[in-house]
Amino acid sequence: QVQLVESGGGSVQAGGSLRLSCAASGSIFSINVMGWYRQAPGKQRELVATITSGGSTRYGDSVKGRFTISRDNAKNTVYLQMNSLKPEDTAVYYCRLIVLNDYWGQGTQVTVSS
Repeated sequence: QVQLVESGGGSVQAGGSLRLSCAASGSIFSINVMGWYRQAPGKQRELVATITSGGSTRYGDSVKGRFTISRDNAKNTVYLQMNSLKPEDTAVYYCRLIVLNDYWGQGTQVTVSS
């Protein structure tokens, strides 16, 4: 049984920063992909960023240059540092783990006010 526990969401003014964390527990192979996706009201879920266990990263176009994804393999934890936040970044952010199967966290709300 794999569990993903997210933390770090909240409310911030435009231009501010937040850091999200997602800790994975359970039967996790060392080779995997972890990442963050987000879903705003009335919109489809979209890619924010992913990172492989080897450290290769991929970002959505709307967050490039502002967000940074990183991970601690020893802790099975992935982080998302979000800087220069904009109101359009407001969404529920979901952690995702791909290792044989596909797992999702429960989501954490990020609200950016103008």
